[in-house]
Amino acid sequence: MTLKYEITGIPHPENPKLFRIRAVRDILSIGVKAGDLGGYIEKESTLSQEGDCWISDDARVYGNARIFGNAHIFGNAKIYDNAQVHNTGWVYGEAQVCGAALVFDNAQIYGEAQVCGAALVFDNAQIYGNARVFGRAYIFADARVYGNAKVHGKVRTFGNAQVFGNAQVFGNGRVFDNAQVYGDANITGEVSIHNSARVFENARISGDIWIYGEAQVFGAAHVCDAARVCNNAILNENMQISGWAYISSTDQIYYSEGVTAFFNKNKKLVINGGVLSNIEHHKMLARLKL
Repeated sequence: MTLKYEITGIPHPENPKLFRIRAVRDILSIGVKAGDLGGYIEKESTLSQEGDCWISDDARVYGNARIFGNAHIFGNAKIYDNAQVHNTGWVYGEAQVCGAALVFDNAQIYGEAQVCGAALVFDNAQIYGNARVFGRAYIFADARVYGNAKVHGKVRTFGNAQVFGNAQVFGNGRVFDNAQVYGDANITGEVSIHNSARVFENARISGDIWIYGEAQVFGAAHVCDAARVCNNAILNENMQISGWAYISSTDQIYYSEGVTAFFNKNKKLVINGGVLSNIEHHKMLARLKL
């Protein structure tokens, strides 16, 4: 095996256990020339001598962290604990990857984002801004998590889904397809948000909930238990839906002051004169607090 780099005697100014690396051969794919200084590592096992993986600028990799394949770590990024970055993953800016987290394929972590715990970020996923991904969350395909968003627990975010703003998604849920969760939305439990559904503003979703189609849940709406919100249904203001409800609409119905919710004789939920499909189960509680 031909060596790619050597560890110099140049210590990091804040952590004397870390030393700069120096290329001993060209790495053409990223423009590194023999003799160029790189970032800081603690030991040779940290950065593979094989492939085109590299650590640049003031980036630091230490602990039992490993960089291999064609991964690139640069800027002021920090990789530590037992984290791994490989394939063509990039971590840069002020980003941190720690714990037992894995970043691979073409995934990118940047800005001041943090990926930790046992999280996996792969495919073409991107985590950036001040976002936090931890627990056993999986972010993959072309998903984006950014802003001040937090995704944790065993959440799966994939497809072209986006979680951003101050949104929090945790539990065992899934956000996928073209779904978006943003604003100050809070998602807990085994919630599934998919197709082109959107949950935003101060909406609260908890339980075994499915929100899909073109559905929108926002304002201070609260959906819990085992409800299904789909098609073009829109829940907003302070609407609260709980129990075993199926809410669907082909019309965009906005709820405002004076709205009441009740069952008609055919066990259909009627809101402000609009009929919103059938109720799947006999348990259903709809409360409106305006």
